[in-house]
Amino acid sequence: MTPLDRITERVNRLGHPDDPETPRPLVTIDEFFVGNSEVGSIGCNLHSSPTPEQFYAVFRSIAQRQDVKDIRVQITAFDVPEWPFSDTVYIMTSASPEEVATWFPSDLKPDETWSGFLDQPYEPYAAPAGVEPVGCWWD
Repeated sequence: MTPLDRITERVNRLGHPDDPETPRPLVTIDEFFVGNSEVGSIGCNLHSSPTPEQFYAVFRSIAQRQDVKDIRVQITAFDVPEWPFSDTVYIMTSASPEEVATWFPSDLKPDETWSGFLDQPYEPYAAPAGVEPVGCWWD
């Protein structure tokens, strides 16, 4: 199975992500980034046009922090056949949104960070004990 076949199967489990009735998939960083070479699949409006590999390296580093228990990539759309698109990543942490924003290099810094999941349907997911989701959004 190719990486594209794998991620396509994964994000379509509950329906097509472009259907507003489908709960947003929350995939792991490995699920989203392994095999992903599609520039613009995340951070598409950043001036530096970062590669998925650059984001993956940052998220792997963040995942090693003692105050981080998990990271989930929200699949926002799958309207480009090469790879699903995300504009939001949730970091399960005890840190504040303001602190989380400082964990990114300036060229990959999210446009906004906030506490909690947005008010929309997500696939079933429970944050690990002792942490809350911090949303990171790239416009």
